[in-house]
Amino acid sequence: MLGVIWGSWLIGIIFAFVIAIIYCLISYYSGDKAILSLSKAKEIEKKDDPFLVNTVEGLAIAAGLPKPKVYVIKENSINAFATGRDPEHAAITVTSGAREKLNRQELEGVIAHEMSHIKNRDILVMMVTIMLFGLIVLFSQVMLRSFMFGGGRRDNRNGGGLVILIILVIALIAAILAPLLAQLIKFAISRQREYLADANGALLTRYPPGLASALKKIKNDSDKVVDTANRATASLYIENPLRHKEKTSWLDNLFSTHPPIEERIKKLEAM
Repeated sequence: MLGVIWGSWLIGIIFAFVIAIIYCLISYYSGDKAILSLSKAKEIEKKDDPFLVNTVEGLAIAAGLPKPKVYVIKENSINAFATGRDPEHAAITVTSGAREKLNRQELEGVIAHEMSHIKNRDILVMMVTIMLFGLIVLFSQVMLRSFMFGGGRRDNRNGGGLVILIILVIALIAAILAPLLAQLIKFAISRQREYLADANGALLTRYPPGLASALKKIKNDSDKVVDTANRATASLYIENPLRHKEKTSWLDNLFSTHPPIEERIKKLEAM
């Protein structure tokens, strides 16, 4: 709209780029607070739950990380997530359902998984991924608009118009497909980071069956939905907190932020 007002598509693209960068920086530095607030997570101290805080503290020492802050969401379903831009500003959140339904080894496995996300800087990895593929989408829009606003005025003699038309069609297809492909690649990276966190979490506890057993309980839990979760925060959780049904087709898995839980259990049991 700014490009139309000022008579240059380039100005609109520059503004879009600047706004996108500002948005990403705000998300990076303040996103964790917003996520914890939206999730209605309550910070706890050692006096509130000594076992949980000591478990987080012990695994942080084992991972060579500063102790993250510990939060609890009052929620019956079993789930957990980590957030924070780096290990010095990290937090681990578990649901009260996870705290009540998981035994010691299972809870250690879940927390070790989230600790691995912090150690692997997965929040930063996903942010860079989103920014890079956001640029792909942006450049596809630049290409499309450059031909729409500039190419149509060129001399159409000597077959030039046909060439421009072909390039315009290609640019249009790229502009349509780029967001979809960017999303698919983002989902694929998210799934691979979950596998990596499973493996590193198992390495941290030296007991893969603990996390495998926790994932089985999550899979078979009667309450699969975290009420305070939404599509923006779902990818952070150890398992999709919005799943109303199990993923059954390859298309479901393709558009999922998490790998199939059966595959994760199988890989852990094979360790």
